[in-house]
Amino acid sequence: MNWKLQIVVALLLLVLLGLQFRLWVGDGSLAEVASLKRQLAQQRSELSDLRERNATLQAEVDDLKQGLAAIEARARSELGLIREGETYFQLLDPKQQ
Repeated sequence: MNWKLQIVVALLLLVLLGLQFRLWVGDGSLAEVASLKRQLAQQRSELSDLRERNATLQAEVDDLKQGLAAIEARARSELGLIREGETYFQLLDPKQQ
């Protein structure tokens, strides 16, 4: 072979090796892209959960702002409060006595 052709082939091989290195190891490599895709899927899942939670909280805030029924229900369930004139009955499980 001609020495000029050998130099061209050697340069092309060096370029090919450099591109292969970048494809497998460097910035933007296949491994890095796969890792970023996994992170993106995880963050989208978290975002979906947070949006659902925000919608639930917003509905609860709207309900508390609009009426006393929600406040009363919360006071009854969380604080054990009763209305004036009501009688409180506590039923116990017979097994616990």
